[in-house]
Amino acid sequence: MASTRTKPQQSGTTGTTSMRRLIAASLVGTTIEWYDFFIYGSLAALVFNKLFFPDSDPLVGTMLALGSYAVGFAARPLGGIVFGHFGDKLGRKKLLIVSMLMMGGSTVLIGLLPTYAAIGIMAPVLLTLLRVVQGVALGGEWGGAVLILAEQAKPGRRGFAASWPQVGAPLGNVLAAGVLALFAATLPDEQFLSWGWRVPFLLSALLLGIGYWVRISVSEPKVFEASKAADEASGHQKVPVKEVLTKHPKALLQALGGHFAVNVLYYTVTAFALVYVTQLGSNRETALVALMIASGIQTVLIPLFGAWSDKVGRKVPYLIGASGMLIFAFALFPMLGTGSFLVIVAAMSIGLILHGLMYGPQAAFYAELFPTRVRYTGISVGVQLASVFAGSMAPIIATALLAQFNSWIPVAIYLAICAVITMAAVAWAPETYKRSLTDVDSTNS
Repeated sequence: MASTRTKPQQSGTTGTTSMRRLIAASLVGTTIEWYDFFIYGSLAALVFNKLFFPDSDPLVGTMLALGSYAVGFAARPLGGIVFGHFGDKLGRKKLLIVSMLMMGGSTVLIGLLPTYAAIGIMAPVLLTLLRVVQGVALGGEWGGAVLILAEQAKPGRRGFAASWPQVGAPLGNVLAAGVLALFAATLPDEQFLSWGWRVPFLLSALLLGIGYWVRISVSEPKVFEASKAADEASGHQKVPVKEVLTKHPKALLQALGGHFAVNVLYYTVTAFALVYVTQLGSNRETALVALMIASGIQTVLIPLFGAWSDKVGRKVPYLIGASGMLIFAFALFPMLGTGSFLVIVAAMSIGLILHGLMYGPQAAFYAELFPTRVRYTGISVGVQLASVFAGSMAPIIATALLAQFNSWIPVAIYLAICAVITMAAVAWAPETYKRSLTDVDSTNS
């Protein structure tokens, strides 16, 4: 194994594409996809319950709207499997472009959909189908965006480089919350419900053109090209998802468990908190601006946490974030319930900082758990399966617990349990930050 450390391949290379170009390609694409995904999530909580599920009482309508929101998460493992399969066989770049086109196209179509008042039951049906397409696209996007950087970065900079696609989530949220806050502040509720909600979806068409132009020129990682060539030379016909399940189940479970707290905390702060704050009397604009500020803070910190993981290891910041969530779960809702704008900003910011401590090093951490031949599939399936059980269910479970007990305490306990699951999974996983990717390939071949 020692000899493999002298090979240039182990540290990755930018090939014909500069690292700045690779970062831009990953960041622009993930920002667009998360903008699209979050626009839906925000409006599911604030608008779709009225426009697409109007026959229900307000709380049930909100839960139905969040149910359509959850469908997108349910489709994400399918995207992870399909895109992972072809990404491990054909390459990362092609699949990144396909996922972005799928996401952008479905988002624009949502902006053109007739409402329940116009076409009846077909409105929520079509809305849900387009949400499925969004979910498949996002399920395939993350793994490719992460690997196009992780597999081409130097080992001592992999945490920093691979953290940039993670910035797309809060940055997409900043854009989504900013656009929605602008319309909420400048349009009366009647106009916002009539046509204003459509504009954020239609804006995705402009972002899509920019993302395509940036991504079309990136190159494939050399470590992937070498792995592909070795498979072709051996004549081996791999089935990536089968190999992940049979040869790397431990790494898959570690990735799945490690993502629980990441997903639950994020969607509690960015989706359920909007419902919670507005139901307690704060207006929609206050909640959206607070979320935009908190997401802006997180946008700056994620690369710093990724870089920190290059110094101290992936597990240190990850465990600090998860253990902090365990404690902060019992302060989050009292802070949101004060009605004070500054306190609400502080609550959302602390929540997203704790999330960033886990999310920043996660991309490099997970890439280092799986060999190149099945890496796209391994990290995608682990994360997207967790998204079904954690991310999709978090706003629904939190809303149901609040309705059932009329108290935030059961919701806080739910967050704390998820934090413990992630702490256990990360503690079980090996420390990977000193691994070279060829070492991973050698020991897992």
